[in-house]
Amino acid sequence: MILREIRLKLSEFAQNYPVVTVVGPRQSGKTTLTRMEFPHHAYVNLESLADREFAATDPVAFLRQFGDSSVVIDEIQRVPHLLSQIQVSVDRDPRCGHFILTGSQNFSMMKAVSQSLAGRTAICTLLPLSMSELGGNLKKQTVDEVMWRGFYPKLHVKPVNPADELSFYVSTYLERDVRELENLRNLRTFSIFLRLAAGRTGQVLNVSSLAADAGISPKVATDWLSLLEASYVVSLLEPWHANLNKRLVKAPKLYFNDVGLACNLIGISELRQLAAHPLRGALFETMVVDEFLKRRANVAGHWNINYYRDSNRNEIDLVIDHAGVVDLCEVKSGETFSSDWANTMVRLSSQFGSDVSRTVIYGGDESQSRSEFELKSWREF
Repeated sequence: MILREIRLKLSEFAQNYPVVTVVGPRQSGKTTLTRMEFPHHAYVNLESLADREFAATDPVAFLRQFGDSSVVIDEIQRVPHLLSQIQVSVDRDPRCGHFILTGSQNFSMMKAVSQSLAGRTAICTLLPLSMSELGGNLKKQTVDEVMWRGFYPKLHVKPVNPADELSFYVSTYLERDVRELENLRNLRTFSIFLRLAAGRTGQVLNVSSLAADAGISPKVATDWLSLLEASYVVSLLEPWHANLNKRLVKAPKLYFNDVGLACNLIGISELRQLAAHPLRGALFETMVVDEFLKRRANVAGHWNINYYRDSNRNEIDLVIDHAGVVDLCEVKSGETFSSDWANTMVRLSSQFGSDVSRTVIYGGDESQSRSEFELKSWREF
């Protein structure tokens, strides 16, 4: 059993809120986590047709069946209007940790949560496994093996082929969920779009270019990207600017939330393909950025994670702002350090204030403390 870092925050929230909602992508481990952390709660999964029909047609009786017991309700997005009855129940009995909810689609569910459970629920986002959660398992693998396999829990607890499992994941979960949300008429076009988007992971997003390559309109491309973001498949990193208005008009960078899934979607079906692949650097950057996103989610942090690019094409891969304390990071997939990797970051660091740290995260195994920055191995950062 892999212990999840977020369990500490989940336990804390359950002691302070009557409802805790755990969201995240399909197969990230939400069910395992909630059942392990709340073993004495009753449990129901709304993927079950019978339970879903019961909850949809008679929500009062559905909740009454649990009596005074606290309950874990899995896949709450299947019956979002059940949240209104949960609100009634919580207002009548506001004990903490009464309802633990999980959901895989942020698109419609979070709107219902905000309407029905405002002030009554805490929200945890469970992303795929982090490197620290995998711990010693990483020591046995090369960086290419880690990227190719990705971080979905099943790939680390069962002897399954990553290429097969991730292909099943796309057809079983992603395409099904998008069909339900968007009423797609042409699944093949969406499949092409999904693979083209994966080929742009780690890059500044050009929606018009992506739409043209997929043969769809920019509006449809924007809608589909919103669906992927709402399903926790991708994240968009906004650019950093001291002036907030400037930040809002610049293009974000696109990152898939699991590097193994991105590898699969761009056609890397065998490990040997990755070493010489032209997108290996972007995939490595995706893996590193994902780790920062997971860390923020696992501790329910509120810091900003951005990237920097100016009109002169100077770029810093990551700008992490903790209430005015800024961490700058450059991400390089090479295994041998090059002295020019940190030049732009060091030269521009004064723009970010006086309390700034500088780090280069790279594909090698040795970490060093240098005069102007920290050099961190991907295994340790």
